[in-house]
Amino acid sequence: MQVYQHYMGNVHGRVDPKNGSTQALLIGSHMDTVIDAGKYDGSLGIISAISALKVLKINGKLGELKRPVEVIAFSDEEGVRFQSTFLGSAALAGIMPVSRLEVADKSGISVQDALKENSIDITEENLMQLKYDPASVWGYVEVHIEQGPVLEWVGYPLGVVKGIAGQTRLKVTVKGSQGHAGTVPMSLRQDPMTGAAELIVLLESVCKNPKDYLSCGDGQCNEDTIESLANSLVCTVGEISTWPSASNVIPGQVTFTVDLRTIDDVGRKTILHDLSTRMYQICDKRSLLCSIERKHDADAVISDPHLSLQLKSAAQIALKKMTGDIQDEVPVLMSGAGHDAMAMSHLTKVGMLFVRCRGGISHSPAERVLDDDVGAAGLAILEFLHSNVIFFFLSERKDD
Repeated sequence: MQVYQHYMGNVHGRVDPKNGSTQALLIGSHMDTVIDAGKYDGSLGIISAISALKVLKINGKLGELKRPVEVIAFSDEEGVRFQSTFLGSAALAGIMPVSRLEVADKSGISVQDALKENSIDITEENLMQLKYDPASVWGYVEVHIEQGPVLEWVGYPLGVVKGIAGQTRLKVTVKGSQGHAGTVPMSLRQDPMTGAAELIVLLESVCKNPKDYLSCGDGQCNEDTIESLANSLVCTVGEISTWPSASNVIPGQVTFTVDLRTIDDVGRKTILHDLSTRMYQICDKRSLLCSIERKHDADAVISDPHLSLQLKSAAQIALKKMTGDIQDEVPVLMSGAGHDAMAMSHLTKVGMLFVRCRGGISHSPAERVLDDDVGAAGLAILEFLHSNVIFFFLSERKDD
């Protein structure tokens, strides 16, 4: 395996076939994590792919590859530091704008500066060189913990992902009049904290009952959109800060983040428009200045049906080998969490396999995956490689 690091910090491991240069299968996930996180989010997908290739090598099958296989450990999928997700995979897929290099963290350090601090000299020119040629790629597969409770609830270790919810991240800034906590009468205050609180409660109401808040102009809100929003819309305020943040001072400014997700892109855009309108109205009523900045937008992604079918078959074979029993139908589910597959879908067809995690807990030190489920994931990828990278030429010949 040839191992190298690209300008955006992605780490690649590639195995090429002895003969020919057909399209490559890419398998990957991310190596970064959130603050106070577990150890399986992202890393499990990377380890599963490497372990499958290791088994092929041990069994003397690695030389039988009929197409290149490239394992990719992506950088900065979570977007915690720069509030901009999928930096590594977006660069590879060719959808990362050059301006993203100038995005700064809370300390004023830009993406470009951070890479330089780690001996990676990224420029506009070599950023453009990172993009893969779509003609050189056969497909992308990602293994990831579910980060939800469905697989545990149905009692199945693996599941196939049929699609990934679209998401938008906002930064909302509310500015008011800073003052002394003891001397400014309540009736004369322009308090951004209470204004922000009203905005956050509005967000909760909109996302719990979207039908009650949709304006539905231009006929965009059909019954399917309304039902989709009711079943999949989730909204989160995960970060809030005040200035000057003192117990005896009425804040002058409050900033908070909004994370909004749903599988319906039309519905998401409609909700964002109506939510923003209502937020500005609240700020005007309270004589506050309000700004809403979009930090991230990603449309929903539907997995490739053929890849999904192959992953489903590989999972069933793997579990039968582990248990000796004929397994029930592998569950098919949506992903509410964003994944590198969203960015990679702009480059090639994508497929995903979910792995059960205890209690559905993720982004927490309590994140856990059973050892047998880790083994099932690796074995499923091994079966997928056997079907699509070693024996696919034989099946193609039969089809001919």
